[in-house]
Amino acid sequence: MGVKFRDLISPEQLKFEDLEGKIVALDAANVIYQFLSSIRQPDGTPLKDKNGRITSHFSGILYRTSALIERGIKPIYVFDGQSSILKSETQSMRREVKVESERKWKEALDEGRIEEARKYAVRSSRMSPEIVEGSKKLLKLMGIPYIQAKGEGEAQASYMVAQGDAWGVASQDYDCLLFGAPRMVKNLTISGTRANLELIELEKVLGKLEISRAQLVDLALLVGTDFNLGIKGIGAKKGLKLIKKYGDVYRALESLDVQMDVDPAILRDMFLSYDFESSYKLNWQKVDKDGIMVFLCREHDFSEERVLSALDKLKKLQTTQSSLEQWF
Repeated sequence: MGVKFRDLISPEQLKFEDLEGKIVALDAANVIYQFLSSIRQPDGTPLKDKNGRITSHFSGILYRTSALIERGIKPIYVFDGQSSILKSETQSMRREVKVESERKWKEALDEGRIEEARKYAVRSSRMSPEIVEGSKKLLKLMGIPYIQAKGEGEAQASYMVAQGDAWGVASQDYDCLLFGAPRMVKNLTISGTRANLELIELEKVLGKLEISRAQLVDLALLVGTDFNLGIKGIGAKKGLKLIKKYGDVYRALESLDVQMDVDPAILRDMFLSYDFESSYKLNWQKVDKDGIMVFLCREHDFSEERVLSALDKLKKLQTTQSSLEQWF
């Protein structure tokens, strides 16, 4: 979901060639959810093996990730750790939306409204622990490193970019900017023919809006984030005017004579002083071709021909564990 900054931010167009030789940290939850939502049959049914287990995420990880590697991009997946208790309300709201969307999906299917059914099916996607663990297993077999964050995956990915260990964060959510990501790339894992890559750079955003990163966080708190509801009636543009006029969220709230549902100080600290995992290692391993064939083809009924074609693209993946500097 993320903070709603669309009205304030003007992304730059980006080409795949611009990312050649770059390491990109993928917000795993964001990207895998994208696979689960988009890789479906015409009526909205997710891809499944003969045992009824969902395989849409495996398809996305294998085919779309191998396509990135073929283009010379080195992906890293960053998985969420323990979510903040402040996110529980957002998660509860999301579950309710998914349950209602699933009901409407089945209803539309029963009535033969296939196009409408797919729309609701996309909104019903869930990422279970089994999907997460299966995704990690496939990535390991592919030789692609993944990082387990202490908390929010997008916060960890943003930290890695700020540290210079990756060039940008691939995500659909603007929260990466709140966590300090110098660069974020949108639409990276959307199917090639539909991909419309967008680059957003934190310093350019702050320069255009004429605010600091702390003020960007304050603006987000007024609008609402995954951790707080925001102030009713305050959108991105109105919130920006308040922050620029009053300087910070505290004085803006005082001017409105309202209080937030969560202490702004706690939220500010969450975005500006996040607890990151700093002991990670980024090692690309040799592709386990036999392991992938067993896992995908024998266990999950994937086409051997298609899997072999994807594995051929992985040849461009460097197996050496020498200095990462050659990739910047």
